[in-house]
Amino acid sequence: MSIERFGIPTAPGALPFAKAVAADGWLFVSGQVPRDASGEIVSGSISVQARVALDNLKAALELAGYGLEDVVRVTVFLDDPRDFAGFNKVYAQYFTAEHAPARVCVQAAMMSDLRVEVDCIAYKQPQGK
Repeated sequence: MSIERFGIPTAPGALPFAKAVAADGWLFVSGQVPRDASGEIVSGSISVQARVALDNLKAALELAGYGLEDVVRVTVFLDDPRDFAGFNKVYAQYFTAEHAPARVCVQAAMMSDLRVEVDCIAYKQPQGK
């Protein structure tokens, strides 16, 4: 089995984790939150935060050579379950019916001013197999 890690933070004091880990065609993407490129939490409505979190998820997938069409499972953590409809409107712009992954959505007490966190599992047939 080959394992490859992507997006390991290098800043002093950064937690030891990878944005994504690939293993034999499977890609496991860490929870993505609405942080901008400087690491600051983007404030705003669930729609604003969902878009940033999903853009970060897409970027983590692309870092490893995957795309949204390769996603087979998504987990969504919402601070307030009443935000589901607003989140889902944004989510539908990223995942179409043609490439709809399985999805779990749960309420979770979030850190700071986060309203949403999203992780996923993706799969691509390993080359040469």
